[in-house]
This record gives sequence, structure tokens and C-alpha cells, in this order.
Amino acid sequence: MNDRIAKLKSRLMEANDIALANALLYWDQTTYMPSGGAAARARQSAILSRIAHEKLSDPEIGRLLDELQPYADSLPYDSDVAALIRVTRRKYERVIKVPPAFVAELSSHTAESYQAWTGARPDNDFPRVQPFLEKTLDLSRRYAEFFPGYAHIADPLIDEADFGMTAKTISALFTELRGQLVPIVDSITSGQLADDSCLRLNYPEAGQWAFGIDIIRSLGYDFERGRQDKTHHPFTTKFSLGDVRITTRIHEDDLTSGLFSTMHEAGHAMYEQGISRDYESTPLGEGTSAGVHESQSRLWENVVGRSRRFWEHYYPHLRAAFPAQLGEVSLDAFYRAINRVKRSLIRTDSDEVTYNLHVMLRFDLELALLDGRLAVRDLPDAWRERYKEDLGVAPADDRDGVMQDVHWYSGFIGGSFQGYTLGNILSGQFFEAALRAHPEITAEIGRGQFATLLGWLRDNIYTHGSKFTSAELVQRVTGSPLTIAPYLRYLRGKYDDLYPIP
Repeated sequence: MNDRIAKLKSRLMEANDIALANALLYWDQTTYMPSGGAAARARQSAILSRIAHEKLSDPEIGRLLDELQPYADSLPYDSDVAALIRVTRRKYERVIKVPPAFVAELSSHTAESYQAWTGARPDNDFPRVQPFLEKTLDLSRRYAEFFPGYAHIADPLIDEADFGMTAKTISALFTELRGQLVPIVDSITSGQLADDSCLRLNYPEAGQWAFGIDIIRSLGYDFERGRQDKTHHPFTTKFSLGDVRITTRIHEDDLTSGLFSTMHEAGHAMYEQGISRDYESTPLGEGTSAGVHESQSRLWENVVGRSRRFWEHYYPHLRAAFPAQLGEVSLDAFYRAINRVKRSLIRTDSDEVTYNLHVMLRFDLELALLDGRLAVRDLPDAWRERYKEDLGVAPADDRDGVMQDVHWYSGFIGGSFQGYTLGNILSGQFFEAALRAHPEITAEIGRGQFATLLGWLRDNIYTHGSKFTSAELVQRVTGSPLTIAPYLRYLRGKYDDLYPIP
């Protein structure tokens, strides 16, 4: 059995390393690659994607899994070997349904589409990317068709990112959450909003960058196993458990955009850096789902990073970094400014209370595109109408409308957005469980100390990688299934202090 396990791991490592070499090409394209390299990069990405897929779908892996299954069945469910066989089989049975030629076509197309988007968005030129988006929609539908028997065409795409979830279960969850959020948004925005003009002054990029680096280092992001660079749309990527990189973007007229983006991506990266090194280059060595992954970025960005306790410690340091801008701004005024609730256009810059409305809107549009109720050519108008209906604002152009998010221009349509709201919900549920175990965490945050919280997250979530499904992990960690109650308690408790909520 040990020889067979070693052979299986060797084959998995080869497939994984090729896939991660391709990830390195994507990181380079989004950070340093000159635009002239786009055509060759699309070709290179297609080749590596195809080879990695062929390696992972090799029948020899299926044979080894069959030989190891009786042994895995004799082990405890939570043993590493049993988990390796279980998770690898789930992944193997998925990849063998998708032809390598399709994988190569998809990879080449998304590389070209991303490059088109980087030029079209600043120029507010949706017609330039419309043909790419139409092909992306076609590819997304074709991918779903490799998995017959779904109730909704989005289900295979959702299941890829958040295993066990479907369009039906997510729609029901979102309907429940929307019913609770809309009255809160209406109540807050009907009154006088906080003044956030102090955040819109000129904050030189170098100062923002240095402060953000200091913050995430103190949170626990390991720069011996990572680095940060600039990009158009921030993301986290991993080339090994010893090399987990983040990206951010800085706007000199907006203090919070770069800072909270940096904290957000560091949350993703600390999850990956905390996975057991025993799982390196196997299907266990990655986050278990998009929703759980997003719970960590949102926890560090919002639950920690936008808390009053956090800024009781760090605001004096921020004022020292930007004395001309913040020297006369009190902690109370700054805290209210960074937590201002307003109806806005940009998802990534939106507040905690309205953020999920941005996500739900996108999720609904994805379903409509996939099932044929909405055509790509009509997407900009549909986007504006939904924003007007859901948030009471409408974009004046497509740059801040349908082209603001990179997801549909660098991947599938479908399965892209639900993880953000699932992550918000789980951030509240996980943080509440952490406080039950360690009530001192809140006071420690106020002293700029994060070891207890990070240690709890590593021990209970990070180290397991994909060993457990998200549903299993949530039950193990919190003692209950996924529920919106802790997240709503968090929002109401925080924002009732800022804006009394009926």
C-alpha cells in the first residue's frame, strides 16, 4: 500500500506542478508582462493546461485509486490517507469527463480575454470585449454539459467552486439573507451618512504600500513564503505551500482601497500558508472551497481590519504616516468613515452591509446568462437596471458597470461570485466560534496581537486544506451547519453602534 500511495502522490505532484507553472504564467501576465506577450502567453497557457489535465486524468491514477480504495475504507474517515483517496477520486472523476482539448481552448481564450479586458475597461469599450464574453458564455455552457443530470446549468460550475452547493440552495440562502439586509440598508441610508472625505485626500502610493506591508506582516502573512505586487484586479495565487503571493492596487485618492485589498488578499494567503506541508502537491493541499477561502479574506479585512479595536492600536501609526491628511481627524471620525454605509457602484469598494447585494445581483445575472434568459449584448442594460432596482444607483458607463469585475473576463461565467457572500456568512460563524474558544481575542486585537486568532484558525481550518468538505468543516469547527445567524448578529452588533438599527 505504501508503494501505491507513493506512486499516486508522484503522479499527482507532476500534474500539480505543471498546473502551478501555468499559474506562474498567469501571475506574470497580470503583474509584469508587456502587452505584446499576450498572444504567446495564450498559447503557452493552453499547452500547460492541456498537459496538466492529461496528467491528472491518466487512467493509471484511476487504477491506483481502485487498488487503494479497500485500504482507505479500512481507515478512519479523518485519516490523511483516507482523505487523500476520497478527495483525489472526487477530483479525478470530474476531470476525466472534460476533454483535454476543451481545457486548452478555455485556457487560451481566457488569457486573450483577460488581455482584452485590461485595455477595454479603461477605455469604457464594452463592444471590444463583447465577443470574448460571448465565447466565454459558450464555453461555460459547454463545460456544464460534460456533467449531465443537473437541475440548473449553473450547478456544475457552482459545484466546482463550492462543492455540494447548487443554484437552488444558494438562491434560497440569498433570498433569506436579502430579506434581512434590505431593511438594514434602508434604515441606515435613510439617515445622515458618515463623512468619509478624510479618506479621499491625496495619499502617496509609497506611504500606502509601506503601511499595508507592515499591517499584513503583523497579522501573520509570511514574507519568507510570499510577496506582494501590483495588478489591475487584486488576487492571490500559489505556486507551492512555500510560495503564496498576493497582489493589490493603490489609488492615491482613496486610502482604503489599497489597504483593505491588501488585508483581504493576505487573508487568502495566510489560509494557504497554513495548510499542512504534508499535503504539498496533492488535492488536499488547497483551500476546501471558494466560500471557506473567502471567509478568511473577509474575516481579516472586515471583522478584524474594520473593527474599532484594531484601529485603537493602529490609528496612531496611520496618523503618523499621514499627518497632513489625518492629523486633525479623530479615531471616532476615522472609524465611522471606514465603515460608512452607502449605495454605491463598485463591489470591491462597497461597505459590509451593502456588499452582499452586489454579489447577489451578479449571481442572478450569471444564472440568467447561462439559462438563456439574458444575452451578452443586453448585459450592460440589465446591469444598470438591476443596480437601480437593488441599490438605487446606476453606473454612468460600462467601466464602472459590467466591466468592473475581472471574473467573467478571466474564467467561467457561473460559480464566480456566490463564494463571496458564503464567505461573509462564514466569517461571522467562524469568528464567533473563535471567540467562544478564546474570549481574549478581542482585547488582543486592540493591542495589535493576532497570534491567538491566527493560531486558532490554523489549527481548526487552515491545516486541513481540502481534507474535509466545507459542510464538514463548518460542522466540525462551529458545531452547526452553515447559518446566517452569527453573521447577522455581527452586522447588527457593529452597525447598531454606528447607526441605530430598528
